[in-house]
Amino acid sequence: MARVFLTPTRAGIFLGLVVREPVNWCRFRATGLTMRFDDLQSWLSWQESLHPAKIELGLERVAAVWSRLQPGPVSFPIITIAGTNGKGSCAAMLESIYRAAGYRTASYTSPHLLSYNERIRLGGKDISNQALCASFERIDRARGESRLTYFEFGTLAALDLFVRAEPDLAILEVGLGGRLDAVNILDPDVAVVTTIGLDHTAWLGDTLDEIAAEKAGIFRSARPAVIGHRSPSSALAARSEFLGCDLFVLGRDYDWEDADSTWCWFGSELVREGLPMPVLRGVFQLDNAAAALMALSCLDARLPVSIEHIRLGLRWARLDGRFQVILGEVTWILDVAHNAQASQALAENLSSYDCKGRVHAVLGVLKDKNPQAIAGPLVRQVDAWYLGESSDPRALPAAVLRAEVEGMARNGRVNGFGDIAEALQAAEDAAEPSDCILVFGSFTTVEAALRRTHGAAAS
Repeated sequence: MARVFLTPTRAGIFLGLVVREPVNWCRFRATGLTMRFDDLQSWLSWQESLHPAKIELGLERVAAVWSRLQPGPVSFPIITIAGTNGKGSCAAMLESIYRAAGYRTASYTSPHLLSYNERIRLGGKDISNQALCASFERIDRARGESRLTYFEFGTLAALDLFVRAEPDLAILEVGLGGRLDAVNILDPDVAVVTTIGLDHTAWLGDTLDEIAAEKAGIFRSARPAVIGHRSPSSALAARSEFLGCDLFVLGRDYDWEDADSTWCWFGSELVREGLPMPVLRGVFQLDNAAAALMALSCLDARLPVSIEHIRLGLRWARLDGRFQVILGEVTWILDVAHNAQASQALAENLSSYDCKGRVHAVLGVLKDKNPQAIAGPLVRQVDAWYLGESSDPRALPAAVLRAEVEGMARNGRVNGFGDIAEALQAAEDAAEPSDCILVFGSFTTVEAALRRTHGAAAS
């Protein structure tokens, strides 16, 4: 079976021949060995249908394909981040800080909001369609008869592209759990676990200890493990002790303090003062920032970063859909909160935000979520609800969602619509100047709002 190896920085090899000019797929087609697809959307649609299950946890399939795809060792350090909430924020801050320090970064996160390419970033830029298609083709040739899931294909593509790019550092966000998540085929140099809450219980367990044990699966023997919450499950400490990890727990081994308009971070032997507040909103983001700085300290001998680079990185870090405020005559607030813990944090952020008018909430959730747990923390702050079904095939029907929310909402102002687009339109029609439209519940719900507000100035 032929393989095509492509890289922008080295000569490519095609059937044993060195190709010294840029790759020309049309020329390759003439040989009769074409890619399965030549456009990204076709690849993604095919991947969604390849495996009968959308999610199938386990490392055997993906590890076997990876060993054929990239049999050599990985040369760059890896930070792997697990957790129920806060993973994306922690990854965004780490990427921003390391980029400010001049390092070549690679970052893999999921899911995406507007474009699949957002998941894989090199040097702070989304990966191109061409690079993705070429990597998917390499994976397709290497997988043999293995029926990879959509997520496994994407993870292998990210790792394949990172190895070829040879960055200074890779930041990998766990998709689901940790122990059996596809990113766990590579050994992290530093493992980070952010907050843990009840989510994905069908796959991870019904208790916080069971979920924590799954997330502790990213720990590695004698390597640092960073815990980004103050009351961690004993399962994390037990796994760390078993493996002999250097364990760093927020509030015990490192912490932060508010200093009016700035904050300071301190560990056992290091203090970083005069830090700017993260651009990402919410007091809980300081916990995420503190965990990021602890991970950064664990790699300081290999990738030193100055205090000025940390300050710049914290100012530059951005992440759509995390209490994202879009200003205008009517203010839009977008948040991907889709579990009880995230909704509670959203409610705290909303209570501290000065919305001068009424709050109109557009909500769409997935079938495997608890609608009351997501809506509950916000019922006292929302004046009117607009419920819809997003484009995700797993979306909860609006009629079912309405039945769940109606008994909780004050004044009974609950409106149901066929889809999220109709709910967004109704909320916008009802909103008056100085009102806020809050959109939350799932990534696809926020995606619809982002597309609607595309071009508006975000604060």
